[in-house]
Amino acid sequence: MAARKDKRELIIENAVSVFAERGYYKATTAMVAKAAGVTQPYVFHFFENKEELFKVVIDRAFSRIYDTFVTVEAPADQLIEAMGRGFDQIIKTHRAEILMVMQSHAISEAGIRDHVRNLYRKMYESLTLKMEKSGIPNAKAAAARFIGTGLLITVAEVLEIPELIYGEDNLDC
Repeated sequence: MAARKDKRELIIENAVSVFAERGYYKATTAMVAKAAGVTQPYVFHFFENKEELFKVVIDRAFSRIYDTFVTVEAPADQLIEAMGRGFDQIIKTHRAEILMVMQSHAISEAGIRDHVRNLYRKMYESLTLKMEKSGIPNAKAAAARFIGTGLLITVAEVLEIPELIYGEDNLDC
């Protein structure tokens, strides 16, 4: 039973990099199987189809971000900056997952679109609640800005254009 679970995890871990590198539409379950060192039918043993595999992988990426934000403890005037540092760390340590999150909203498959919409909504609601409890004024707007800034940071990071965040004159930040 443990070996079976390990193989499933191996497939998920390798699917992250395949989806991040190739995108949802160009990635195939055959590529995931090859990266994981298993056969394609073995991938289908655990996942009904590519869409279901993608949902599991994107859930993991969102969970990592969500868990990071949930665990941040800081006073209201430092909370957003502290959560930002946590997100920065995820970008450094789990870049492929962040690439997937960045791409996920652009996938037009209805099942994935609904799934990703719910993940973003959960993140927004969680951040709003955290900010309200912390005493941040207008928590809904602050949560929306935080998510928007995170998306911009991700785009700037992936495209290697830091001036989107810091401006031309402050690239030494």
